[in-house]
Amino acid sequence: MKPALAFRQPDFPTSWQQLPNGELIVANINQTLSPWWSKFFGYHLLKIGALSGEVDSSQSLIKHQLTLSNQAEKCNLVGEVDDLPLQEHSVDVCVLAHALEFSLDPHHVVREANRVLIPNGYLVITGFNPFSLVGLNQFIPYRRNKTPWNERLFSPMRVKDWLHLMGFEIQLDHRFLHSTLAGQVTQGVLSNHWHNIASHYFPSLGSVYVIVAKKRVLPLTPIKPKWQLRPRFEPVKVPSMNSSRKTINKLTK
Repeated sequence: MKPALAFRQPDFPTSWQQLPNGELIVANINQTLSPWWSKFFGYHLLKIGALSGEVDSSQSLIKHQLTLSNQAEKCNLVGEVDDLPLQEHSVDVCVLAHALEFSLDPHHVVREANRVLIPNGYLVITGFNPFSLVGLNQFIPYRRNKTPWNERLFSPMRVKDWLHLMGFEIQLDHRFLHSTLAGQVTQGVLSNHWHNIASHYFPSLGSVYVIVAKKRVLPLTPIKPKWQLRPRFEPVKVPSMNSSRKTINKLTK
């Protein structure tokens, strides 16, 4: 397995319109996350990256929502996705929408999100599934040099493995859009029929995945020490001269 660390600076898109069928992808992401926003509680929701900022979270019960990006015009909190300017355990929900594909060290990005999340907080991750029709674009000469097919794609199984190692519990693993996404995806009868068949018989081969994970932190259980208290010091009785004389008199009688 290749290391997750990239060897060149990825070209991070600033909008879904810069990705092939980006508007269709974010529309399906919004549809998948729609029933989950009401399950997220807390005070702070952090969207990491410009693409995450365009995910619709208007149904969320969390009112204080921040978007972090290195471009000031696209966010209200300027920073790097792999070095979040936030304290530990300060965020209730983190959203990473297609941020791992465009990061130098995606594993570190997930660790940073884990650091700022509170215990029992939620992490939402979306991305392209390389074990789908999308993965074929990286083998076609005239496509593999174009964004995003020229970036590293990480399978949902690998991402879930990272999350398990950090103590997350997977709540949702949904995949959709069984297409190469290179050309314009039509919404005709045949196309919808194909997507229905593929999602029913090949659900794991969806081109885009959405993962919702919950951070689990086991509380420390105090263990009663097995120490044994030493008995208190008791002075040793030393026979005095009078007691020794009485003993001698008894023996002589």
